[in-house]
Amino acid sequence: MPGLGLAFRTGIELVSALAVGVGIGFLLDKWLDTTPWFLLVFFFLGAAAGFLNVYRAASGIGLAPGYKTPPEGNAEQADEQKNGPA
Repeated sequence: MPGLGLAFRTGIELVSALAVGVGIGFLLDKWLDTTPWFLLVFFFLGAAAGFLNVYRAASGIGLAPGYKTPPEGNAEQADEQKNGPA
């Protein structure tokens, strides 16, 4: 993935995770009248989810469903991880 595409993806994933977390927290606070507790909790959960998504995108985890980049230069070990010991 080109550098600019990866930069846009990481930025969008971080901001969208925060927005979803803040939105859920805000709506729960309005519904349950507990301002600002759910907003704070879901802000931090959204931030954690955003950083996890950025880490996965930067390390190449999650490029496709069920795909993880095998260790470099050791195809036999990667095959064992995938299929179990021979």
